[in-house]
Amino acid sequence: MDSCSLLSFSFLIIVMTVLASKDKDELIKRDQNSLLSFRSSIVSDPHNSLSTWVSSSTSSSSVDVCNWFGVKCNNDSTRVIELDISGQDLRGEISPSIANLTALTVLDLSRNLFTGEIPREIGSLHKTLKQLSLSENLLQGNIPHELGSLNRLVYLDLGTNRLTGQIPVELFCNGSSSSLQYIDISNNSLTGEIPLKNHCHLRELRFLLLWSNKLVGDVPPSLSNSTNLKWIDLESNLLTGELPSQVITNMPHLQFLYLSYNHFVSHNNNTNLEPFFASLANSSDLQELELAGNSLGGEMPSSVRHLSVNLVQIHLDQNRIHGSIPPEISNLLNLTLLNLSSNLLTGPIPRELCKLSKLERVYLSNNLLTGELPVELGDIPRLGLLDLSRNKLSGSIPDSFANLSQLRRLLLYGNHLSGTVPRSLGKCINLEILDLSHNNLSGKIPPEVVSNLRNLKIYLNLSSNHLTGAIPLELSKMDMVLSIDLSSNELSGKIPPQLGSCIALEHLNLSRNGFFGPLPASLGQLPYLKELDVALNRLTGAIPPSFQRSSTLKNLNFSFNMFSGNVSDRGSFSKLTIESFLGDPLLCGSVKGMQTCKKKHKYAVVLLPVLLSLIVTPFLCVFGYPLVRRSRFGKNLTSLNIIICFFFKSEYGMGRRASIHGDVYSFGVLLLEIVSGRRPTDVAVNGGSSLHEFIKSHYPNSLEGIIEQALIRWKPQGKPERCDKLWREVILEMIELGLVCTQYTPSTRPNMLDVAHEMGRLKEYLFASPSLLHNQPQGTQGEAIS
Repeated sequence: MDSCSLLSFSFLIIVMTVLASKDKDELIKRDQNSLLSFRSSIVSDPHNSLSTWVSSSTSSSSVDVCNWFGVKCNNDSTRVIELDISGQDLRGEISPSIANLTALTVLDLSRNLFTGEIPREIGSLHKTLKQLSLSENLLQGNIPHELGSLNRLVYLDLGTNRLTGQIPVELFCNGSSSSLQYIDISNNSLTGEIPLKNHCHLRELRFLLLWSNKLVGDVPPSLSNSTNLKWIDLESNLLTGELPSQVITNMPHLQFLYLSYNHFVSHNNNTNLEPFFASLANSSDLQELELAGNSLGGEMPSSVRHLSVNLVQIHLDQNRIHGSIPPEISNLLNLTLLNLSSNLLTGPIPRELCKLSKLERVYLSNNLLTGELPVELGDIPRLGLLDLSRNKLSGSIPDSFANLSQLRRLLLYGNHLSGTVPRSLGKCINLEILDLSHNNLSGKIPPEVVSNLRNLKIYLNLSSNHLTGAIPLELSKMDMVLSIDLSSNELSGKIPPQLGSCIALEHLNLSRNGFFGPLPASLGQLPYLKELDVALNRLTGAIPPSFQRSSTLKNLNFSFNMFSGNVSDRGSFSKLTIESFLGDPLLCGSVKGMQTCKKKHKYAVVLLPVLLSLIVTPFLCVFGYPLVRRSRFGKNLTSLNIIICFFFKSEYGMGRRASIHGDVYSFGVLLLEIVSGRRPTDVAVNGGSSLHEFIKSHYPNSLEGIIEQALIRWKPQGKPERCDKLWREVILEMIELGLVCTQYTPSTRPNMLDVAHEMGRLKEYLFASPSLLHNQPQGTQGEAIS
């Protein structure tokens, strides 16, 4: 080649190189402009993730586009091939200009806050795009059928958005059928059937996630062609038909199968589970099986023993499976979770179940299981949760439970268990929840159990049993527990103030027991307490102000005790009504529906002599008797002896030691005698019981006859009928006060000062009733006013 020809060739090479370089610059420049156009649609970038996205023509300090955040170029930096800006909390819409990145293989915009619809222009990237992830955004509208043109797509994730409409047929049935390995369109609001037609084969498919939509119809039979499937999740849809045995039987690599919360049925009109369990025998890698919430019928077949030895979880809860638990389940040696709750299972808990040494969680609640708790349950070393609640199990709680050192939740409520709460439970030091409620347990609450369960973080429920004795002081050491329920037992004694040390407590229920004495103010000082129920006990005294000052208390129930005093509607009591104070006749105040505390009035009333005698007489008889006996009048006042004998005979005649509680008792007997017109001796002879028991047997629904007789004896003549209601209220309150004063246990009675206060309040109530003064002669009324 001569020198001229060589020079021409070199010049041509140079020209071509320059032109190629110019083309490359044009391509990367075009990609840069596409990204900048995309960025212009983003309205919020809280982490400044796209701060480097600046045009080189507008800034001398701009960063090369291939070094922008989330951008990856090819080896010679001429094209953008990947855009991954996931998890940056970006807001805005996805600009269609993204489709101008014609060399893009990966587009990941997941875990942001993008709104609007998916741009249909993305479908034009069919020559290059292999991975598309738009999940966990706020995208809405239909899935564009143009996405079906992405025939090189391997990974598609549109899950957790607000997409609606049907799944486009093109998405499952086009050239991509040979490449798609991962499909996730879960957690949207998609409708219609799964659009996998018979002629469409997703042979490379490994993952199919369509859970939490509104899909209907059967599982398509053509899915059986996807023999490489490892993960199928169709949970929480509206799918129907028989369990897809014919589809599953061709999936030897299946590891996870989730079909829960649909409307599937078992074979033979929902009576036979055997074919489906048999179809799983080929899936030797199966690890998790979920069929919950389908109302499946039939018995749990013995072929469960042929399931994969790798199976670690079985969820068959919320179905209609009946019969017994097959002993063959013991073959599943690697099982860690077994959930058979909310079925119709019968018979005993098989002892073979306890051979599954890797079990961590066992749910057998809400069935019809009978028999005793297997002692062998204590031999499952990793057991952390045991829920056998709402069955018909009987017998005692085994001491072997002491071996369950990992146990965190023990739920045995709603059975027929008897015996005592075993002290051995105190060795389950990691317990967070203990619920033994609604059984027939008896005896005292063991202090050993309470003192060792300091880690109890959620709740302790021993309600609705027959437990007796006092609340152990050790209960106050549970400073992390959120809820304590000891209601509906036979517990007694005083409520220990030390419970105020349970500083995390939010819910406390001590109702329907025999607690007496004052309500500790320390409970009202608990910083997080939201609910308190102490109804149906024998608590006395005033309700401590600490409860009213609490900023957290919302629900309170003080009903059917013997509380006394004034209750205002301020603080945490502002939203309470009389429903929280029913059956506490000694309470008054401004709470909605509660009787108001009566103010003093100048008017005299007809009952004044009676009321004054009721207040003065017991004080005179009880406290003045020794003085009178030592005076020169003592020998002549034999009638006073009779009165004193009357007051003291009922209480001290039973061998009780004299006390101020006896004084209250005597006064209560006098009240009941005045109202009923009966002497204590009359009732004892005729009725075979005390005057207290006689009145109590008529309270509160059968007092009409007693009140009518009292009205006849005490109501002044000539008063209008409208006064009857007032008189009935007065008599009823006298009856209630008499019953409270004559309680069998002295410590449950109010003191004499409380009684005097209540009688004074009743007197003031009468004084404040002008209706009693109607029809009085003018002179009499004038005297009363003066």
